[in-house]
Amino acid sequence: MAAPKPIARLISHVILDLDGTLLNTDCVVSQVLKPFLVKNGKKWDSKKAHKLVGKTPYEAAAVVLEDYGLPYSTEEFLSMLTPMFNEQWCNIKALPGANRLIKHLKSNGVPAALASNSPRSNIDAKISCHQGWKESFSAIVGGDEVEKGKPSPDIFLEAAKRMNTNPPNCLVIEDSLPGVAAGKAAGMHVIAVPSVPKRTAEFSSADEVINSLLDVKPEKWGLPPFSDWIDDTLPIEPWFIGGPVIKGFGRGSKVLGIPTANLPAENFSDVLSEHTSGVYFGWAGLSTRGIFKMVMSIGWNPYFDNTEKTIEPWLLHVFGEDFYGEELRLVIVGYIRPEANFPSLESLIERIHEDARIAEKALNLPLYAKYKDSPYLRNSLKEDNSANGNQSVIDSK
Repeated sequence: MAAPKPIARLISHVILDLDGTLLNTDCVVSQVLKPFLVKNGKKWDSKKAHKLVGKTPYEAAAVVLEDYGLPYSTEEFLSMLTPMFNEQWCNIKALPGANRLIKHLKSNGVPAALASNSPRSNIDAKISCHQGWKESFSAIVGGDEVEKGKPSPDIFLEAAKRMNTNPPNCLVIEDSLPGVAAGKAAGMHVIAVPSVPKRTAEFSSADEVINSLLDVKPEKWGLPPFSDWIDDTLPIEPWFIGGPVIKGFGRGSKVLGIPTANLPAENFSDVLSEHTSGVYFGWAGLSTRGIFKMVMSIGWNPYFDNTEKTIEPWLLHVFGEDFYGEELRLVIVGYIRPEANFPSLESLIERIHEDARIAEKALNLPLYAKYKDSPYLRNSLKEDNSANGNQSVIDSK
């Protein structure tokens, strides 16, 4: 990710975008549009979804109508879809790091505003489903409260005005190109958190580009730092996934010397959309072998330029044989770093081993070690594990 450019003065206020920055609205958009398009003899193309990012509802509707050749006016289309979207607002999940950032700003007395191209009524409906969000913002500005939406600076200028501060004092956090353009046009500093994968280079006008809200470093902008990192790891709300081990790209053992136990990504589309790419760690349970420490990458692995997002756990134990097809369950409890590219294969391998050392050490901490006893892992193991020689394997790490 790009390093922040030097700033002339300290930031005092933060302005956050909503859709795609704080909330995972992409899932809801596809859930509503897919069946609607099917009814109209069309098929949803996820590769076109990036065209909707950062646009006002009217602009997004016009794009969909043109792309799919639907026989409706923009007004007719919106009148049909708006009730469907309204039913889904409370099903939108917060993106990783969103709750943490909002709570951090509020607890440290940093004034924050919400500025979105969405109509104000939609913003209020969405955030009402997330405890404490509405009370955390000094100002909320919707696209229907200003003359022009993003990429015009109107929304951000109005947010600064309502917070009684000057634009140069504000730090904008945005996921879209129109949002970044609007923030810069307003004379503000901008952090880009691209919601569309593998398009980071397009955000060069931002002052900083990061992988996710988990990677925000407030101290770079003169704001109070987070205090929740422990031994180079960030505790997260645990998440649980499992499935049969499959053959991956064949590069883990052959190219990297690091055998990964790959899971079928097509079975975890929801998980992959909810969790940002990066390096995580936690505990792994194999149905016949025991429970082990593990470190895991999720994402596109920029060095190899994957075309699909993958889940690649590395169990920190030496196994004498492959175990394809065996049930693997994972409890992911912490975050280490964002996904990154590397100048050489050697530097990539070195960083992977450093990730493993960090995970190995951190999982000894009580905060993380307690999840080794998770019923989710234990239930995946055969009942006779503790009655045979496998107990030494379980305790070996």
